[in-house]
Amino acid sequence: MRFLIQRVNHANVQVDSQIIGQIRKGFLVFIGVSQEDTQEIADKMVRKLIGMRIFEDENGKTNLSLADVSGELLLISQFTLYADCRKGNRPSFIKAGDPDSANKLYEYIISECQKKISVVQTGSFGADMKISLLNDGPFTIMLDSDELF
Repeated sequence: MRFLIQRVNHANVQVDSQIIGQIRKGFLVFIGVSQEDTQEIADKMVRKLIGMRIFEDENGKTNLSLADVSGELLLISQFTLYADCRKGNRPSFIKAGDPDSANKLYEYIISECQKKISVVQTGSFGADMKISLLNDGPFTIMLDSDELF
């Protein structure tokens, strides 16, 4: 499982020119699910995400979590995080999870985040989405379950 986390001042997602999710200060998280991912892996990834201390404290140190700053989450499914670009110029997505199981894990991640963070907005799984954001920093982190656990 891969989470691409961007610390943002604000972000939104549109489908068919309609905003379906938007947040203020918080994390825009692109979520990639592989064939091997499970709810156990999702639980560990969510704990790591929620605990990330990458907001600045009064001394300018990245020492505060989402909860510390009343941050919000915008969660977007993105199978392209599993692009394999080693051969040729056209990426392969063979490592990405099949749509049914990936959607179930995406929905599970949303529900687990909603238990911990008061504002959780989402994209639409499988839709053509347009994402707008103001990256704060810029501050972008890749969490990969293969490297964390």
